[in-house]
Amino acid sequence: MPQHESAKKRMRQNEKRRERNKSQKSRVRTKIKKLRSLDDKEEAQELLNDVKGDLDRLAAKGVIHKNKAANRKSKLEKHVDDLE
Repeated sequence: MPQHESAKKRMRQNEKRRERNKSQKSRVRTKIKKLRSLDDKEEAQELLNDVKGDLDRLAAKGVIHKNKAANRKSKLEKHVDDLE
């Protein structure tokens, strides 16, 4: 257990940030799963734009690495392009 006030505050901050990051990542993972299950190309394209924006936001805030975001966007774009 931390003894100093600053260490206690840091623990509180870390916990809040961990919960926020966890919920944001979970929301994006759910959207990705929904995108992968779609068969309609137009609907998938609309959701892809939304997911790409979310991934960029997570990468900009440091929740995920920028290369991980780029790799996921690339794979999702390929998936949507393969739809008919």
